[in-house]
Amino acid sequence: MSHAAASVVRIEPPRRWIGLGAAELWRSRELLYLMAKRELQVRYKQSLFGIGWAILQPLLYAFVFALFFGRLANIPSEGVPYTVFALAAVVPWLFTSQGTAQAAGSLVAEANLLGKVYFPRLIVPLAKIVSFLVDLVIALAVLAIFVAVYGATPSAGLALMPLFLALAFLTVAGAGLFLATLNVKYRDVAIAVPLIVQLWLFATPVVYPGSLITGAWQYVYAANPLVTVIDGTRWAFLSTDAPDPLSVAISTACAAGILLAGLLYFRRTERYLADVV
Repeated sequence: MSHAAASVVRIEPPRRWIGLGAAELWRSRELLYLMAKRELQVRYKQSLFGIGWAILQPLLYAFVFALFFGRLANIPSEGVPYTVFALAAVVPWLFTSQGTAQAAGSLVAEANLLGKVYFPRLIVPLAKIVSFLVDLVIALAVLAIFVAVYGATPSAGLALMPLFLALAFLTVAGAGLFLATLNVKYRDVAIAVPLIVQLWLFATPVVYPGSLITGAWQYVYAANPLVTVIDGTRWAFLSTDAPDPLSVAISTACAAGILLAGLLYFRRTERYLADVV
């Protein structure tokens, strides 16, 4: 009796800079969808409010910020009510912070799966991030309602919102991939991530307007891509000042750099993930 030769899949890091696995990831897009759907179901399974947390979280943050920073600290809000000013920043910030934190721990959480079956490992952290897009869409709808309630006027920048959100996604993907890979080898990364996210919050114009940073420093500040994302979101929904074009270019270049660095580091260490994790 003849036996078919066993199929062996060998995972190797790319030998060239362009070997980032995009084609393989595209072929596995259905698996990415299924894993993202599973993440969403698991996150809200047996939860009291379920998907309602996508509404409650940004609202609670916005009202707390409005109380402590808007009323007590009297931080300026560029001529719009502080509550909706904060909400416009909290919506993309929550997607960024939650997506980055969840992606960072994703490979360790899926250790059993990584050791049993082959599939593009990129899918694991990306599925975490993609699942938060559902929360983001719901939160944006809530933001639109509050904009109408507070009588704010959206600007023509609303048509560019997909680009601002894409910039946020690229930033989260790059940071998430880098931290997820690093966390496999150094488990104290999981302890450091909450601190990193908190520091990132204060380096981002969530509770204060980005216009407070002026002169040449605004271009250094724009190295944080979330600066353009949040300034752009406020411009789109609240008609505040539009982001400076040079700042947008700097943020975009930095987001692309973060993503490329995350992808390269991930791909270079991918063959060892199942053994180390």
